[in-house]
Amino acid sequence: MAIVVTFQVEGPSGKKLYDDCITRITNGRGFTSPADLPVPGLLAHVAGPVGGGWRVVDVWESSEALEAFAKHLGPILADLGYGDLQPDVTPAYNVVLR
Repeated sequence: MAIVVTFQVEGPSGKKLYDDCITRITNGRGFTSPADLPVPGLLAHVAGPVGGGWRVVDVWESSEALEAFAKHLGPILADLGYGDLQPDVTPAYNVVLR
């Protein structure tokens, strides 16, 4: 079952955290496709400013795919001082992709 994962960071540090995570998770190659990630399973990704902070919304094909990705992202977040940042994870009822 697909799941929706939402991270939100309040304040102006959110965009820098996002950019730093993308740089590290892709080894500086950039992120323009799910294939740029170290694990398969990402169906959709959206990131942007919201209410003075930064929000990232991902749709993963399964909780197992998210767990595999978290093994890469978790240590990066911890190293950047955000080890306690927890996403909101909910089951997706319907996923429509182009």
